Amino acid sequence: MLRCPECSAEIDVDEDEVEEGEILSCPECECEMEVSQTHPVALNLISDDLDDEEDEEDDEVEEEDDFDEDGDLPDEDEEDEDEEDEE
Repeated sequence: MLRCPECSAEIDVDEDEVEEGEILSCPECECEMEVSQTHPVALNLISDDLDDEEDEEDDEVEEEDDFDEDGDLPDEDEEDEDEEDEE
């Protein structure tokens, strides 16, 4: 009998028929978990919070980059010229 690692609810699956990498869903708390090994069956929680944090980090990196009007990153030489023009 498999149990949810989050809420300990019973998960109704045949342990002999699950495959590594398979995604299961808890009937009680609806969290998703991945089968990380089959003998014995081990489950790893799939956290939506981690996915959201990774997306936020990716967005922050993109915001830090200054793109020119063509959507390209400016060359360092062009940045230096711009600074000289401003002075």
